[in-house]
Amino acid sequence: MKNIAIIGGGISGLSIAHCLKEKYQVKVFEKESTPGGLIKCTHVNGNLYHMVGGHVFNSRHQEILDWFWTFFDKEKEFTKASRNAVISMADGRLVGYPIENHAYMLDQMMMKNFIYDLTELIRSNPPCPTNFEEFLQNKFGKTLYDNYFKPYNEKIWHKKLKDVPLSWLEGKLPMPTIEEIIYNNFNHVKEMNMVHSSFYYPKLNGSQFIADRLSEGLDIVYNSDIKRIERKGKKWIINEFECDKVIFCGNVKDLPSTLDYSIDISAFIKPIHDLEYHGTTSVLCEITPNPYSWIYMPSSKHLSHRIICTGNFSLTNNARGKVSGTIEFTDYISKENIEANLQLMPFSPKYLAHQYTQYTYPIQDTNTRIMIDELKKRIQKENIYLLGRFAEWEYYNMDAAMGAAIKLSKSLNIM
Repeated sequence: MKNIAIIGGGISGLSIAHCLKEKYQVKVFEKESTPGGLIKCTHVNGNLYHMVGGHVFNSRHQEILDWFWTFFDKEKEFTKASRNAVISMADGRLVGYPIENHAYMLDQMMMKNFIYDLTELIRSNPPCPTNFEEFLQNKFGKTLYDNYFKPYNEKIWHKKLKDVPLSWLEGKLPMPTIEEIIYNNFNHVKEMNMVHSSFYYPKLNGSQFIADRLSEGLDIVYNSDIKRIERKGKKWIINEFECDKVIFCGNVKDLPSTLDYSIDISAFIKPIHDLEYHGTTSVLCEITPNPYSWIYMPSSKHLSHRIICTGNFSLTNNARGKVSGTIEFTDYISKENIEANLQLMPFSPKYLAHQYTQYTYPIQDTNTRIMIDELKKRIQKENIYLLGRFAEWEYYNMDAAMGAAIKLSKSLNIM
């Protein structure tokens, strides 16, 4: 039986390990003391704290659903919820999400302007968009772009939306026709085709429960920060573990300094160095009781873009008598600045804890996928494979990461 080393015990590393363990001797190396990567959770004052985001599970792909549920008891261990998200507009008005289906909830002038925008879009039949700004303007019109899409997305990405290519947002953008928008507003139709329009969530311990369960039955070496992938003949050495193949689920930015010099990837060093990304400051707060799952905030009065009402995902996430949520800020923000911003936000958030994570959102340009694909081809000749959000520089959510692991495992299991 051949040996495989997996570097990284996040959702990608855990998933690929399970997919391969029947055919290979698999060892996972994780730099932290617990599994999970970006889906890790802890507890603060009796509240569950998603240290990055607020991870829930569902998938449009039956293969991923079937694979996932082999590890869990859906009925006993998970709750199922329908997405109940709102947008807190600058004037304090709460509007249903997605906003284009709930224009009837806007103030009268904004609603009239939106109707005018739709008639202009029908009349002008705008050309195919080439960037995110054009897409949003051509799909939803100037009013929603100026009052929601532009301020909200610029808070997240900290860049002009015309500089954001469409390719890396594939599968994450709403695609309603104008006819569907009009119909949905007349009939108050809820969007059921969105990602996570309904979702599953563990009854206990949030996404950490998922990581902990997926870590069972695996050979994982914790507190193992891999600094070198060394060649030994046709084999590889990872912390004295000799293996035939390496699956790298870490950050591709670390690869040039980690990979044995015998593999020439010099042509990729600058493109890898130039890859853009954002970090996230996640703030655990007590918030006013509410029925929502996500609250999106385009207002320029404060720097945060959303509240994830994790306390509503499962009542066990909350200290007794409290409701908790995670508030997200793009990139680093100091505690002093956090507390000043919280005073300007809806739902009266009270600070409990915060953490800054440097790498949370990979940002692609028009050449990123081409470069990563070429890098993969180069190192796969040497039995080294890239997998995961920051290894592949793809904006994977949990189910997409599992799907990528399943796909890679199929190619490896036939070798």
